[in-house]
Formats: sequence, structure tokens, C-alpha cells
Amino acid sequence: MSATAYYLSHPEVHIDPECEVMCWSLSEKGRSRVNSLVQSNALRGIARVISSTETKAIETAAPLADRLGCALETREFMHENDRSSTGFLPPQEFESVADQFFAAPADSVRGWETALQAQRRIVAEIEHCLEPPASGDVLFVGHGGVGTLLLCHLLGVPISRELDQGPGGGGNYFRFRIDSCRVMHRWLPMEHWN
Repeated sequence: MSATAYYLSHPEVHIDPECEVMCWSLSEKGRSRVNSLVQSNALRGIARVISSTETKAIETAAPLADRLGCALETREFMHENDRSSTGFLPPQEFESVADQFFAAPADSVRGWETALQAQRRIVAEIEHCLEPPASGDVLFVGHGGVGTLLLCHLLGVPISRELDQGPGGGGNYFRFRIDSCRVMHRWLPMEHWN
């Protein structure tokens, strides 16, 4: 049977407008959800854990790697879409700009990295990580935006926010076969992992 790749978005974060978004940490709720996954049996079969270098992703991935007894690998180019031109945006404004980001993939919205650029980056990084033959399942820990762009690529469909993980603050996953890149299911809450 083909090895499986899992893509998990970090769960809820502590929003700090005074801190760079890339440095945000998990909230208590986010930490609790990660701990519940750590305590479950759901992770069996995973041989590698690969994370974005953003704080919230590492805080999600590190306990999972510890539970599995494997080294945590970090990859700089797995970061969320680059929104440094605007920094923190209030939730309603952020959602509006994110809608534009997905709706016009070739355009930079307010200086953000374009959706097409972010998609090319995350796809190349995932493919690079999977180049060596997999000796077991692989878990990628990252972000909802680029995760959705990866999912669109794997499904062979145009970029669309309709495939986004939806409201709730993250902590969702999808999986795909490594050899065929066939998506086994779309975003599901991490609590549904089995």
C-alpha cells in the first residue's frame, strides 16, 4: 500500500497585533487540541514530521514529533502566504482581503504574495520533501492558506476559497497518496483523525 502524506494546519492562535504574525503562538485552545491529538493513537505509521518555521506551526508539530519519537524537520518555504505588506489586519478586513487573494490568484492584493506565487512555492517544497522514497507516512504541519492552495493543486482544480478549511481557527487536515498524489479526503477537523 502506498505511503500517505498528511497536511495539518495549526489550530487556534493567540492574536497579538503588536507581534509579527509569523511569531504568533498557539492559544490555550490550540494547545489543548494538539495535546488531545498527541494523546490519541491517530498518528501511528507516521515516520517523518515536517513543519513550517513559523512559531505556531512548530508549536503544533514539535509535540507530535516527540510523541512519534522522530526528529522535527523544518522548512522555511512552507510558510503561510506572505502578508507582511499589511501586517495584522482586523478579522473582518482580513477576511475581505483573503477573499480577494483567492479570487484573483495572479494579482497581488495590497502587496501580498499572489496566490499563484504561494501555490508554486508550497507545491515545490512539498514535492522536494517527498523526493526520497517514503519509508512511512509523512506529516506536514503548516497553514490554512497555503494548505488550501496545495489542495487545489492536488485536486487539479483552479485556486478557489471554496476549498478553504472554513471558519474555526484552523486545526484541520487532509491526506493524499504519495505515489499518485490522489487526495483521500479534503479538510477535516483534527479531532476526526483516525
